[in-house]
Amino acid sequence: MDSDEARGRAAGYLTETASVMQAVVSSCLDDIVEAAMRVTASFRGGGALLICGNGGSAADAQHLATEFVSTLTLDHPRPAMRAIALTTDTSLLTAIGNDFGVDAIFARQVEALGRPGDVLLGISTSGNSANVLAAAERAASMGLVVLALTGRSGGKLAPLADIAIQIPSDVTAHIQEAHLATEQLLAMLVERAIHPDPVPDIG
Repeated sequence: MDSDEARGRAAGYLTETASVMQAVVSSCLDDIVEAAMRVTASFRGGGALLICGNGGSAADAQHLATEFVSTLTLDHPRPAMRAIALTTDTSLLTAIGNDFGVDAIFARQVEALGRPGDVLLGISTSGNSANVLAAAERAASMGLVVLALTGRSGGKLAPLADIAIQIPSDVTAHIQEAHLATEQLLAMLVERAIHPDPVPDIG
């Protein structure tokens, strides 16, 4: 591939990315806002946000939890908020995978950590990740609010969720890009709802 061909491919890809993001504004905005309101209500009631996903979605779970627990921006200090990525404890993940099977790695943690009024966010580009589905089922049975972040089809996950944010694309890479933007937006909306003004002396 020469530089002109690479440039053309890059331009086409970025144009597709921008198109998907514009479609998110048109088709997902109400669901994003409602999801943020559910997380806000949980935090205000002393609840927690549990987040799970596989592969790149596992990285997203960790990123989003970090935004809530650490900070979204240094120019808007505020207290930490209770967000937990269920993807980080390798001892726990391998123990559950060995003892109960990989499909149980998130559901078992939901059982241990979740309480009625908490929120579970399941991230799956296909909407068919078996361990995310199991976590959603367990969360719903325990009285947690279930949020889903998926692609266009929603897979089997969307019907299990109280709110499903279905990115209007069938291209995994573009779904993942839109997931990241949506996650950042969720964090910002929740933060500004609970702490509209910076809280001094946090550190």
